[in-house]
Amino acid sequence: MAQHIAQKLRLTSALLGTVTRKDLAAAFRSVNPKTSFDLGRADKWLQGRAQPREHSVYEDWVKLLGLEQSGAWIADCDLPNFTAAIAARHNIDIVDLERRAGSQFETSSNHEERSLALALAGTYACYSRAWSPYYRGQFIRGILSMEPGPGSHGLTASYREILPTGQLVLGGPVTPAKRALYMHLREVGGDAQFFVSLFPRSQPGSVLGGYMCGTAIIGPEAQPSLTRILMVRLRDQARGATPWGGYLLPDESISADLASVGMSIEHPEQVDRQLTRFLVGGSDGGVHQIPPAEFRAILDVFDRHWLKHSSARQSP
Repeated sequence: MAQHIAQKLRLTSALLGTVTRKDLAAAFRSVNPKTSFDLGRADKWLQGRAQPREHSVYEDWVKLLGLEQSGAWIADCDLPNFTAAIAARHNIDIVDLERRAGSQFETSSNHEERSLALALAGTYACYSRAWSPYYRGQFIRGILSMEPGPGSHGLTASYREILPTGQLVLGGPVTPAKRALYMHLREVGGDAQFFVSLFPRSQPGSVLGGYMCGTAIIGPEAQPSLTRILMVRLRDQARGATPWGGYLLPDESISADLASVGMSIEHPEQVDRQLTRFLVGGSDGGVHQIPPAEFRAILDVFDRHWLKHSSARQSP
């Protein structure tokens, strides 16, 4: 079984001086124009989430490094032997090579973090079920803003709801992970805390969805609470739509509400039914989980809307 593929690729990249995955893929194509090394899979290989299955990738790798060993050797050897072999073949100090690989990986990781932060940055209209027993069965609207942190590293979020008792504002870090997007939000000037767990962002990033948990703000006693939440990304011209928020009455339309902040949805009645089904989804034996297909159906609606209006913007 192949081992240490991510580390071996980083060492190879450091040796060749390739800065990006695109550069590394181009290097593989230089020794074999029909190489099976491609950008999509390289992303997973460099993150250690998968490894090349095609034997030809390892044979191309041997040619790229000018090694006398076989492709199977690259796949199977341990990391110290691999590092020593390429350092000796190219007359480079092992310590220097490892330092360059570590520095390059850190730079690449920082670049990816900044890119994701910029991709997520924006303002989102949020819909979730009301936790307060006085508003049972209603939805509540919130506004969430995400922006890169100081120095363009990391991402911070600010979430706001307009309640009958006043405005509730929470903020905190956003943590992207391989299988989720997390937010830990703390009340500004208070002790309320919300934890948000969302599906990972996908292109073009028109909507986020998942769960929000915390404690009901308005009620006679403390109630740990959980709700599904949808965050619909608003375009630039809608960002200044304030004041906006509060509870939706049972007969009010989410699609109509989105139209009030600049997002006109086709087939609003159908979309309303779909959004309502998502937001009121229940539990399975006490375990609350959102079926991925259920969220993908929501993604399809808003991604198509986002892409259609992006194309319209670019037309002369």
